Amino acid sequence: MLTAKIGKVGKVLICGMKGVGKTTLLEQLIYGNVNMDTELHPTIEDIYVASVDTGRGGARETLRIYDSAGLQGKGQLPRHYLYFPDGYVLVYDPTDPSSLDMLADIKTDIDRNKEKKDNVAIIVLANMRARNRRDSPASPPIQVTQPQSQQQQPDPVESVLNRANSWCARERIKHYTVNAMERPSLYEPFISLCARLHPPPTKSSFPQLRQVMQKTQKNDS
Repeated sequence: MLTAKIGKVGKVLICGMKGVGKTTLLEQLIYGNVNMDTELHPTIEDIYVASVDTGRGGARETLRIYDSAGLQGKGQLPRHYLYFPDGYVLVYDPTDPSSLDMLADIKTDIDRNKEKKDNVAIIVLANMRARNRRDSPASPPIQVTQPQSQQQQPDPVESVLNRANSWCARERIKHYTVNAMERPSLYEPFISLCARLHPPPTKSSFPQLRQVMQKTQKNDS
């Protein structure tokens, strides 16, 4: 039997406002068994382990993902969450603008403690699962023509996504639109994060010492 060689372990914290679907994202990513009927209880704290193929060949990399309890209020992270992670996954719900606003508070907390740990990677996920909730109103069988003034009003979800794109661009953070009900949408963000946490070793521009010694010995003979 062939087994994959396991590489380094990256510690990642996933966080955001309570109810944005952090645990649902992780359950779908790791196990792929979440659907619209799945019931998940609010998280206090949990740990998931994912073995990731970054596409570079060789050893698979490991992510140890810490699922934190949903934040409320100003969204300040507990102190111990600011010291051990190598990376952060910040999640918000595009149907709830306040969940995006909370990420700014979380990012400020992380920046204040960056000197505690170098090269901290951060990505932002817009969880579109809210658009597929079972309790969302069904489309009416008869289409009603709205007044022109109402038709021209911008989509509030698109407005939140555009604001998130602008904020992430300023902060130099990668922003992904995902759906907790669609597992393939979760692959790219976590593979990209894992690749950033485990960059390939840089090759030295100097020749190997052994090669230098062999060349010197050849010239002396």
